[in-house]
Amino acid sequence: QVQLVESGGGLVQAGDSLRLSCAASGRTFSGWVMGWFRRAPGKEREFVATIKWSSGMTSYADSVKGRFTISRDRAKNTVYLQMNSLKPEDTAVYYCAAGRIPGSYDNWGQGTQVTVSS
Repeated sequence: QVQLVESGGGLVQAGDSLRLSCAASGRTFSGWVMGWFRRAPGKEREFVATIKWSSGMTSYADSVKGRFTISRDRAKNTVYLQMNSLKPEDTAVYYCAAGRIPGSYDNWGQGTQVTVSS
């Protein structure tokens, strides 16, 4: 059974940086796709970034491109989201997700809160 555990959220000021971690367990993730999503108060969940576990190929939402970086450490079975130049509109609960097919995620973490004050 796949388990995803996020950590690293917190309260920061605009312009600060945070690094989120997602510890993945329960299987080998070769060939899988890992992603970060977020849900802001009163809004739908939205895509942030994704990475292919084997190749390391990444993609980003336009709203975070150039500020956020997704990466993975295969030895530690961990996915990271480095967030720089944070803005108040980045405030949300951030979720880690995993799936066998890009765009189809059937495993989700519990989420970690990121709050950016102006």
